[in-house]
Amino acid sequence: MRWIPILLLFVLAGCATTPPSNMDDSCEIFREKNGWYDVTRDVYERWGVPPHVQLAIIHQESRFQYDAKPPRRKLLWVIPWFRKSSAYGFAQVKDSTWDWYREKTGKRWASRDDFEDAVDFIGWYGNMTYKTLGISKWDTYKQYLAYHEGHGGYRRGTYRSKPWLIKVAGRVKVRASRYHTQLSGCKEELESSGWWPF
Repeated sequence: MRWIPILLLFVLAGCATTPPSNMDDSCEIFREKNGWYDVTRDVYERWGVPPHVQLAIIHQESRFQYDAKPPRRKLLWVIPWFRKSSAYGFAQVKDSTWDWYREKTGKRWASRDDFEDAVDFIGWYGNMTYKTLGISKWDTYKQYLAYHEGHGGYRRGTYRSKPWLIKVAGRVKVRASRYHTQLSGCKEELESSGWWPF
């Protein structure tokens, strides 16, 4: 009988870290992942970046994999070598950027593989993007370009020489719009649960 609590911990841990079954439907994501909507709503209230933008960025960056990392480069086309960056977690944040976030917010123990911390980072960064570049927190397309390139890179227009990135940002914008429409469709259900903030 002693092993039952331990088994329950493993089961709960597994449920908490697996990606949503249907990553294309924001209502289904929030129904399946208990507590995720509350967290994204709190981020919206704190930083002004809406839930559908948060989800679209995480979908693009990690497909909701809590421990996502960039692929390893290959040495001589075969041998696994170094990764191209230190990006890690739900939001694929580099070490230096994560350190900046923790310093500015005082969240010393924040972890990139924790959903709550990851979406808080996205909200904080989106707010910094608004303050630094004047980009609306609801403008998923430009927010994503600044997220990917950094504020300095966006200001210099580095994305203009990356047609592939412009296409990706367009896909993130479309996904965010779809997520927002879906959330509007389940508004009544979310309101009855006390979830809907707008």
